[in-house]
Amino acid sequence: MTTTELLIFDCDGVLIDSEPVASRVLWQTLNDADVAISLSEVHRRFTGYSEGDAHRICVEELGIADPTPIFAATRDALYPAFRHSLQPMAGIDALVRSLPQLKCVASNSALERLQNSLGLFDLWNAFDPHIFSADMVAAPKPAPDLFHLCAETLRVDPARCVVIDDSPHGIVGAVAAGMRAIGFVDPADPREGRRSVLSDAGAMLVATGADELARAFAAVLGEASDVQAPLKARGPCRTCLSNARRGLCGGPSCKIHQAINKPTLGTRKRRTSVFE
Repeated sequence: MTTTELLIFDCDGVLIDSEPVASRVLWQTLNDADVAISLSEVHRRFTGYSEGDAHRICVEELGIADPTPIFAATRDALYPAFRHSLQPMAGIDALVRSLPQLKCVASNSALERLQNSLGLFDLWNAFDPHIFSADMVAAPKPAPDLFHLCAETLRVDPARCVVIDDSPHGIVGAVAAGMRAIGFVDPADPREGRRSVLSDAGAMLVATGADELARAFAAVLGEASDVQAPLKARGPCRTCLSNARRGLCGGPSCKIHQAINKPTLGTRKRRTSVFE
């Protein structure tokens, strides 16, 4: 049995619904600089990357010789936009506060941006002072550096950590750090195939929205001994393909299925699995 001692949350797109706001601001500044690109393309290309990687994308993929003024203008417009329209992810505040494990934030955003986004809400105090940003390490996600920093600072074995991230970069980094990972999808995310992207990156489970994430925690944290025990796989499992590939899922006998599909009291209709 592996006891989970530390929960490591990504910030943008998990704790706060910041990615649509950030994408819209960056799209506007790119268009003001006469870069022809759609809002959906900006969201697809830049979401989840550190500012350093975003600079590289502008130079190498968009052919912008010097994107520095664009990012300066983006920062100038972004924080007022956050103050005007940013909201925590629906249901996440109550969920975070209900979890007894140690918790921290590991974000590819700079600390200044975290202070001007997550710092707008009392949710900041649920993690403070354990808020870690990409500018604290040599390499951002998908490198494992940021996750190693979290585990080392809080003195927790990586095997006893679970990462919650909405980006494949975060999932890949978590797995590289020797941690388990849960993929998170914003219910309003317009990008197709996010569940498959996160599962393929190595997420053991993928949840859409805070309600499904709560059920994922119930499965992973409450049934840890059963999830970790190898079960004989019985072919491809639509509910958690990543676990089937690891030989951890035996179809109907899988404890993840049983925990997630457990009927709610007072309802007759069978609850559809959140991982299908």
